[in-house]
Amino acid sequence: MTEAATHNATAAAPIRKPRSRVWGKLLAHRSAMFGAALVSVFILLALAAPILPLADPAAADWAAIRQPPSAAHWFGTDELGRDQLSRMIWGARASLMAGVVSVAIAIAIGVPLGVIAGYFGGWTDAIISRCTEALLAMPFLILAIALAAFLGPSLTNAMIAIGIAATPVFIRLTRGQAINVTAEDYVESAHAIGLSTPVILRRYIFPNVLPPVLVQATLTVASAIIAEASLSFLGLGQQPPAPSWGAMLNVAKGFMAQAPWMAVWPGIAIFLVVLGFNLLGDGLRDALDPRED
Repeated sequence: MTEAATHNATAAAPIRKPRSRVWGKLLAHRSAMFGAALVSVFILLALAAPILPLADPAAADWAAIRQPPSAAHWFGTDELGRDQLSRMIWGARASLMAGVVSVAIAIAIGVPLGVIAGYFGGWTDAIISRCTEALLAMPFLILAIALAAFLGPSLTNAMIAIGIAATPVFIRLTRGQAINVTAEDYVESAHAIGLSTPVILRRYIFPNVLPPVLVQATLTVASAIIAEASLSFLGLGQQPPAPSWGAMLNVAKGFMAQAPWMAVWPGIAIFLVVLGFNLLGDGLRDALDPRED
């Protein structure tokens, strides 16, 4: 048993990259580090929102309606006189939470289903694959909008809708990885020495499908943030008076001539945080790719 375990560990080595090498490649990836810095800034601002000296994001000031950026209001005010900087920072909490929670839902559903389909094959794979293909036939955002409209307008329902809409991508990715890993010699050796299916899945399948899932998760967070902004723009996400970048853009579209800053700041925020996650995802993909050694 000891010799077989040693053989399995040795055979798995080409697939599992040393952590130090991955970290070294990631730290040397300039665009990935720039993306990580952007994401970190937004995360820190979102987490620090309750303790920062900000105005109440929901407090209206009828004497400061649509005021341009100034020393009193760095990002200006909106149609109700609310401070845009405060609403931007509090809105980051909703957008980032929607991105992370939605992707967590997609991973929690998609990865186990993908592993089951890829490892067991047969009719199990056929059923899961056909259902996945049916969902993939619908565009991601259209499916998220339909699910959010069915569940009802709220941030929680929007996160559930986005998570379900993103699940097919993770099922397909994990299934392909599981099929490749299942065909490896060390998995065949594990079968030969009588290891149970749960042990094989835990020791050999899941660890080797996680790297591409991690990369996909980082990229999908960016798509989920855009989807949350789109749902909030349509009134299906975060509900007023709670701040949301998408809802802020929805209001700003009626004041583009009088108060363009109402649209500029949330638009820039969405662009930067999505750019950050995409750059970080690209860096992770390069760092985890064994062909880049």
